[in-house]
Amino acid sequence: MQDIQDQLRNLQPAHEFLVAIDSDGCAFDTMEVKHKECFIPNIINHWGLQPIAKYARAAAEFVNLYSQWRGINRFPALTMTFDLLSAWPEVQRRHFQVPEVGSLRDWIKRETKLGNPALQAEIARTGDAILKKALNWSEAVNKAIAEMVHDVPPFPFVRESLAAVYPWADILVCSATPSAALEREWEEHAIARFTVAIAGQEHGSKREQLALVKDKYPPGKVLMIGDALGDMQAAHSNGLLFYPVNPGQEEESWAEFFQQYAELFRSGAYSRKIEQELITKFEKFLPATPPWQKIK
Repeated sequence: MQDIQDQLRNLQPAHEFLVAIDSDGCAFDTMEVKHKECFIPNIINHWGLQPIAKYARAAAEFVNLYSQWRGINRFPALTMTFDLLSAWPEVQRRHFQVPEVGSLRDWIKRETKLGNPALQAEIARTGDAILKKALNWSEAVNKAIAEMVHDVPPFPFVRESLAAVYPWADILVCSATPSAALEREWEEHAIARFTVAIAGQEHGSKREQLALVKDKYPPGKVLMIGDALGDMQAAHSNGLLFYPVNPGQEEESWAEFFQQYAELFRSGAYSRKIEQELITKFEKFLPATPPWQKIK
């Protein structure tokens, strides 16, 4: 893990600005296909949720795509899906026993690099059966993504924004996706060449990734672009600026960044007031309560 993080720790800035960008759902329109076709079918299959498949699908889609938890790491997202299912009256009336994954929850609490390598190390240490099951599921997800997710281009205005920013800012991919998948997708569409580094889940959380590089740049010169509250929290916990890409309005968000906000950031005019106006709009796209729990 230390060697992987050294890639960021040893980063040598080429410019005084840094623009960090999330990948899935932010730069690439891959969230829907990855979750609906790769993650969720494997959740249902590997965790025996066939008797409640329609509820499992709805719960996982809410957590990963349509809620304030959009974009979180796959392992806590899995346990949150189980929590929603356990509390769902329709599931309870079917007398279905939602998987109890205490050892996975414990591992999530104490581990920051929530990826397959860290999970493999924990399994080697403990031999825990639940963790083995979680690893099998995660590896199956990666295999499905590698087989299915290709030829999905960046959102409109992403490439234009990268080309516009590249002459005056370093560009960092800051993601919770496995690094191999990130590198494949950014190389496939010939935009990896704009980046100084591509950081995935093996590099630590997004907060940790940003912490490793932020002090290499002057105050106010680092901007995180993301489509999830976790991206915003990673930026703000490091004292950095955030630009939101609104779920469902990604093209509009990137067009506005390309046409207006990139230059505001470069000139120093992207203020906390402007940022907050954008965040207020952004947060309306990410509810905390699933639709089936709303009072009728």
